Amino acid sequence: MTVTVRPITAADRPAWEQLFAGYATFYKVDQTPHMRETVFGWLMDADHTSNGFVAEDASGRIIGFTHYRPFVSQLKAATNGFLDDLYVDPDARGSGAAEALIDAVKGVARDKGWGVVRWITADDNYRGRGVYDKLATRTMWITYDLTP
Repeated sequence: MTVTVRPITAADRPAWEQLFAGYATFYKVDQTPHMRETVFGWLMDADHTSNGFVAEDASGRIIGFTHYRPFVSQLKAATNGFLDDLYVDPDARGSGAAEALIDAVKGVARDKGWGVVRWITADDNYRGRGVYDKLATRTMWITYDLTP
C-alpha cells in the first residue's frame, strides 16, 4: 500500500475525529466532543506547541495520525521531541502508515536539531510495540502520574 504523510489541516477534522475517537477507545479513555475540539484547536494554532501529521492511502483516505511537540531536557540542555499520540485505522495496520508517521516526526526532529524523539505506549500494546522495537530503542524508564 502506498502511504503519504503530510501535516494535518483544518479540512482533515472529520477523519481525524473518527480516528482520534478510535484511539481513545483503544486506550479506554472517556472522551467528549469538547475534548476533541480542544485538541484539534491546539493542532490548528500556530502558537501552540502541538503539531500533527496524517497518513493517507493511495485513494487519499486518512488512515492514521500522529501528534508531536518539542520538550526540553534540562539535564542535557537540549530540546527534544515528544511523539504524544499515534494511531492507525485497524483496517490499515500493516500498511507502513505507523512507520511513515514516525519517520515524518523524525524528519522534523532532524530539521529542528532535536536530540531525540521520545514516546510512551501501553505495556499491552503488543502490535504497536512490535513496530516501535524495529524503529527505536526501548528505554528502562518507568513513568508515574500524579494528580494534583
